Parts: sequence; structure tokens; C-alpha cells
Amino acid sequence: MNKGLPSTKSTLSTNGKVYHYFQLSKLHPENPGYLERLPFSIRVLLEGVLRNINGKTITEIDAINLASWQPHQDQRKPVPFFPGRVVLQDFTGVPVVNDLAAMRAAIQRIGGDPLKVNPIIPVDLVIDHSVMVDISAKKEAVNQNAKNEFERNFERYQFLRWSSSAFKNLRIIPPSTGIIHQVNLEFLAQSVLTHEKDGETYIYPDTLVGTDSHTTMINGLGIVGWGVGGIEAIAAMMGQPIEILTPDVIGVHLKGQLKEGLTPTDLTLTIIQILRKKGVVDKFVEFFGEGLDHLSLADRAMIANITPESGATMIYFPFDVQSLNYLRLTGKNEEHLNLVEKYYRAQNLFRESQQPFPGFSEVIEVDLDQIEPSIAGPKRPQDRMGLQSVKENFQISMAKPRNQMGFGYPENEAEKKFSLYFAGKSYQLSQGFTAIAAITSCTNTSNPTVMIAAGLVAKKAVSKGLTIPEYVKTSFAPGSRVVTEYLTESSLIVYLENLGFHIVGYGCTTCIGNSGPLHEEIVDYIEKEKIIASAVLSGNRNFEGRIHPHIQANYLASPPLVVAYALAGTINIDLTKDPIGYDPTGKPVFLHDIWPTSSEIQEILHSVVKPDLFIKNYANVFSGNFDWNMLQTSTEKIYDWDKDSTYLQEPPYFENLSREGSSVSIVNAHALVVLGDSVTTDHISPAGAIPLKSPAGEFLVNHGVQPQDFNSFGSRRGNDRIMTRGTFGNIRIKNLLLTGVEGGMTRYIPSGEVMSIYEASQKYQQEGIDLIVIAGKEYGTGSSRDWAAKGPKLLGVKAVIAESFERIHRSNLVGMGILPLEFLPGENIITLGLDGSEKFTINNTEDIFPGKIHQIKAVNNNGKQIYFDVKLRIDTLIEIQYFKDGGIMNTILKDLIATR
Repeated sequence: MNKGLPSTKSTLSTNGKVYHYFQLSKLHPENPGYLERLPFSIRVLLEGVLRNINGKTITEIDAINLASWQPHQDQRKPVPFFPGRVVLQDFTGVPVVNDLAAMRAAIQRIGGDPLKVNPIIPVDLVIDHSVMVDISAKKEAVNQNAKNEFERNFERYQFLRWSSSAFKNLRIIPPSTGIIHQVNLEFLAQSVLTHEKDGETYIYPDTLVGTDSHTTMINGLGIVGWGVGGIEAIAAMMGQPIEILTPDVIGVHLKGQLKEGLTPTDLTLTIIQILRKKGVVDKFVEFFGEGLDHLSLADRAMIANITPESGATMIYFPFDVQSLNYLRLTGKNEEHLNLVEKYYRAQNLFRESQQPFPGFSEVIEVDLDQIEPSIAGPKRPQDRMGLQSVKENFQISMAKPRNQMGFGYPENEAEKKFSLYFAGKSYQLSQGFTAIAAITSCTNTSNPTVMIAAGLVAKKAVSKGLTIPEYVKTSFAPGSRVVTEYLTESSLIVYLENLGFHIVGYGCTTCIGNSGPLHEEIVDYIEKEKIIASAVLSGNRNFEGRIHPHIQANYLASPPLVVAYALAGTINIDLTKDPIGYDPTGKPVFLHDIWPTSSEIQEILHSVVKPDLFIKNYANVFSGNFDWNMLQTSTEKIYDWDKDSTYLQEPPYFENLSREGSSVSIVNAHALVVLGDSVTTDHISPAGAIPLKSPAGEFLVNHGVQPQDFNSFGSRRGNDRIMTRGTFGNIRIKNLLLTGVEGGMTRYIPSGEVMSIYEASQKYQQEGIDLIVIAGKEYGTGSSRDWAAKGPKLLGVKAVIAESFERIHRSNLVGMGILPLEFLPGENIITLGLDGSEKFTINNTEDIFPGKIHQIKAVNNNGKQIYFDVKLRIDTLIEIQYFKDGGIMNTILKDLIATR
């Protein structure tokens, strides 16, 4: 504990107990007001540094540097972050636990103590990513989908059940409970953490990292935390610091309040658009101002949830009375509330409306009065538009080239009509017909305002005799069972079900691409007529190929608008002017006819959303699933992999612990793929369906797996043999080494042959040829999945050269020993006159250090040499060590072996 600065140690007493803490104001006793100029998010980081000073990895200098944070600094210093806990979901959590099991096996093989591999801080894994919408629009959907989920994932769940007893400090929340971030917000988050040391109880802020990029949802509750890859999560749970450069903090000044009829989703989509346009990658964003008082905690959590879509590390809302009230609403007892309030006030971490504003690196003004009804699409979350512009925007997108976020169709194609006879009815459809309408994702289902609004829209629609066309696949997946409780108590669930929005499961479903199958007739219709079908969902991402392989236009909207577009049956409509449908008498019904007022929503909210719902639904959260409880597992502490398993295999990273770390030397490398801007981790490592005609599909068939049992890429992340074959396998990825081809194909440059990316990588490795990836701006945006770094590593990729990197993916590349290299400003493959077919050699490799400029030599087929510089995006000294060791996990193993 902190011995270098004893003067900061203090005590507070509450509920008859004494707590010790490190008081921020005592760091500068001569200037105790220094805290007022620090953003609240920086204050929380500073507390962690003070508490963890050990004279080695964290020193007094680190504390002084952070306490001296200035809004504008030419060079930001690294700051170590020791999170108080870790949260995992099952898609990313299974490979994390599998890696931990592999580390145990590796240590045992060399005669060490395998039980040293164990989390030293609390870890919670929520199983939420595996349920699929096989069945929808039926009462029995929720139970049947849960049954299918358990059957498909039996081996994975058995493995996770084993892990909960094999590892200390690891708790598993079973399937059919809820979505990780909503469960974290409503139940796991405590706002303060405590631990015992030398007979004393220490108290400190609740902080965390999570293996899902939307971990930031918890920032809405005033808790510092962000998404990391599984590799960094392992480091955190094993006691390694997560080191970041001390960030700029962008202040968002909120003024006014939302107008009547607006939803917090409208605000959220607007904020993301503003921040993405501003450019906030690697920065903290912190909200302040009088407008905060008009945002509920759920509104704040919604905005914080889609932080990764903005590019920021965090979108932080300081802890205040709204936070305290939310803890009370979600069932925390008064003793705990007293402790939380007393601690946050003692540490100057409690926001008050009349406090002076902290200093910020830059301030963005947002007037809540100016927000308009909004949706975002058709391919990126930041592409927000006003509701009145949706029809026009879709028609423009139809004609835009594909490389400009369009669909490349001839002009006027959007007006063309198509006949469909389906489910006994005839329909006249146009481009943009709605094939999926999903109320999904913790982004929105955590907010009672928009959920009750959706129920009221459904109620009013039913009262006017409106129905949803049969060709629309409707689904409703709440982020926790609390949602079902209050919608049932208010009787609104009846009207949602009447329209086909039956509950399909308690998990991520459509938001992550587990939308399940469309009817074969609909798929045939889309393919035959070459229709751009649409999906409207209350999720947080709408990247190409993510929601469903046959749906190219995907839009993010509030739950009530999801219901509205389902009723309309198309995105190719102006809901502000055009009828949403017709009542039984033929009278047109408009959106404003069925839109609820704020007072209607609030009246229901205050009558049904109460603490008892949360207490009741989380009482048996770890043991409430019968199928989970019945799983039989081994009591051994070392996992015994089944060599024939297609779900779980021992990963190959630790086969030779004595090998040297990563080499910086890259000579005459070829580009495996050349990619454009905004390439997501979905493009690099898909999570959804496994195509039959793909290297991964062929592998499964050759191992006796029937196509109906393929499950998803996300569910098979415990098997490197499948994941490597799926890397760069998204059906919508565009490799610029090929013209007019989408999907996981490339050109094998030595011969010019076109083949799968996986096959080419194997040929390159057999020939001993180094590989690189070349990309544009925002490379690795989206999910935190570490397989987007693991996959390329196992394909033989040594470096990625991009115009810019998204934060989490850059860290993951370093964590796997891949060099992230950044073109200098204004340069890219086009400006340099390259086409990707050259041979690339990286010079200046004797020593590496953060931010080093490397020279690259590119030689084309004619022997012409082109030289250009790139910046090494290994940002801290600890990352340099990880890279030299061959990755984070090797560093951890070496430390464990050294102390045996």
C-alpha cells in the first residue's frame, strides 16, 4: 500500500465501521483546491495511482504527474491503471478462460505451479452473447430459443461451469439472465469497493475493465471503466497494470432540456455523430453543465454505452445525486448508500450543480433544445439523420458507390416496385423494405423511458387496428428480466406481443448479429430481385454484414421507432409526412397519432419501476438457471482438452515458452490484404454465422459437423483452427488487392492467383514470406474482440500499416506482438503511389521505443523503390516490453515462472 505518501492516508466512519482511504486533497496540502481544476475522471485515476504506489511499477512521480494534469500538454505521460474488477461476456470470455487454462497447462509442463495462474481481483462473466433468434413472434419463442442455445453451446457452458470452480475470484452469471452491461449497471456495480489489508478495511472507487467495448455503459453511473481485449483483461486480472497515455479530456457542456416527444436515443445518436466528427480517439469525454440535471441516470448510461462508436476511451458522467438515486432504485441498501455518498463527498468526487466547472482540453457545446428525432444508418452508427431525412438519405445511399457507404445501384432504383406473395398475402414492396425489426440491446432496454414508449406506441397502434406485415421478422430481447416485470405490470407487454414483439431471449441477439434465419422465401426474394432489404434495431452497431448476411441497410433507432418502422414495413418512407398505415376503415394513421407524450411515459414509469423489481430479479442471479445447475464438470484444476472438439482446443501461443519474443525485422513482406477506411473488427473477425462455403465451414464439415450445427464464429472462439480460417472472412469485406470482389478472398501476389485469405496465408508461411496488412482510417473500429489481433497473428501477419487505429484494437495488436504502424499525416497508400502488390521492408529496427519513426522501403514489380516513413504506435514502455516478450500473456508467464 502507499508508504511513500503517508500524509494522504485518512479515515472515514459510517454505519459503525472505520474505513481507510487515500485522500486526494492531501496530496497538495498547501493547495487543497487543486482538485477543482481536474476533471472528475482524472481524479478517479489519480486515486488509483495514490493507492497503488509501490516504488517500482508506480511511484510518487506518477502521482505528481497526474495531479499536475493540464488541459493542454504537448506530451502526455503514461499512467498506470489498476482496475478494481473485470467483467467478461461469453464470446470474449471463453477465449480468456481458455487462455488462462492454457497458461496453467504450460506452467505445469515445465514443472511450475499451475495454480499460480489465477485472477487476483474479482471477475464476473455474464453469458449473454450466444442466444439466437431461431424463433420469433410466438409466446414460446423465449423458452425454445433458450433450449436451442443450451444444446448448441453445451460444451462451452460445461467448460465455463468447470472454470467457476477451477479458478478463484471468478463468478459466472448463467444464460437467460440478461445482457452484461445492463446486469453490470443494475446489479454488479457497487460504486465503491473495499478490501482488507493488515486488519484494516480500505475503501476506493469502483473501477473496471471489460472484454466488451460497451463496458463504458457504466461510465453513466460515475464509474471509471472501459473496454479492453481479452489479452489486456488477463493482464488486469493477473495484477498487471493497464497503462495508457494520460488523456486529453474533452468537456461536453449540456444546456437546456429535450423537447416534448424526443427520446434519449435521439440525443445519444446526435452525441456520437458530434464526437466522431470532432475526433476523440484515445481521449476521455466528460459531461458537465446544467443540462445534466435533466438527464436521468438511464439516459446517461445510454450515451455512455455507445462510447466506442464515438472513438473515445470513456464518455464519463460524474457521480452525483442522480447516481445515488439510481443505486437506491436498483435495490442497494441505505447503509451502502450512506457509505458511497460519504466517500465520494470526502474525495471531492461528488458532482454538485453549483460547483465550478473543471478545466477541459476542449469544450463542445450541446443544446438539448436543438435535438431532433433521429436514426442512424445505413452502415455506420455515426451517420445520424433527422427522421424527416430518412427516405431521401436511403435513396441517395442506393445510388452512391459502395466505397462511399452506398449500394451502387442505378438512379431511381429506390422507386421501383416489386411484388411479393408471402404468408397468404400480396405485397407491393420497394427497395428498403423492412425484413427485421428488433427491440434489442442494453443500449436501449436499460432505459425504462424508451421501453415504456415502445409499449405505448404498440398499444395505440393496436387500438387503431394496425398490424405489422408478415414479411417483417419482429423480436424483443430485454437486457434484464426487470424489463419484462415492469412491462408486464403495466400491461404494455400484451400490446407488444399483439404486434409480434414477443420476448425471444435475455441476451444480445440481433444487436450482435444473432438475428437468426429469415424465412427462405424472403431470402430467395431478396436474392432474386436484388433487393436492398433493411433492418431497424435499437442496437448500437449497424456495420456491413453484422446484423444479417442478407440485409445490407441497417438502421439504429429508439424502441418506439423500431415499432413504427415495423408497422410501416419499410425504411423508404418519411414518417413525418407519410401514413404509417391505415385503420380498418381505410383512414390513414400517422406517426404523431400513436406517439406517446412524456407525461404518459413518466406516469407509468413512476408507478411500476421500483426497487422491489430489482431485488427480486437479482436475488438468485448466480443459481437461478436449472439447466446450468445440472451441468456436471470435472473437479480437476487443469483442463483436459478433447482433441476432437470443434469448440475448445488448447491455443498454440504457449507451445514453446523458451522462444524469443517478437522480431521487428520485416523484409520483403507482402500485403495479405489491403483495406480501406472504417474497417471494423467485425470485418477482421466475424462473430455471426459461419458460411458453408468458406474455409471455416469446410473445416467443420470435414470434422463431421452438419451446417445446421455450425453455430457462430463468436461461439467458436475457443478453437483457433476455426477462428484463423474465419479471419478477414466477413462476407462484406472489400480487399483492394481485388476488383469487384467482396468476402474473404485475396490475390496471392507471387503467382497472381485468387484464393481465400486463409489459403494464401498458409502458402506465404510455407514459403517463409513475411506478411503485413495495409489499411486506411479508423482501422479496427467496433468490438473489442481480441481475435481480430489473434487471427492475423496466426495467419503470419507481422505488422499493420494504417492511417489511424481505433484504441482497443491497437492495444490488442501490441498484446499479440503485431507492430501497429501509422502513416504520417496526409499520407496513405494512394498518395504514395502504391497498390499493395509491392514488397515491403521495414528499416531502422535496431531499437524500438514509443512513437519511433520507421522508414519503409517498397519495391514494385518493375524494381522501382519508394521510401516512406511511418510512426510506431506502441505508446508506452510497458507495451514495448509486452511486444519484445511476444505478447502480454508471455510477459505474465515469464513473471510467474520467475517466481516459482
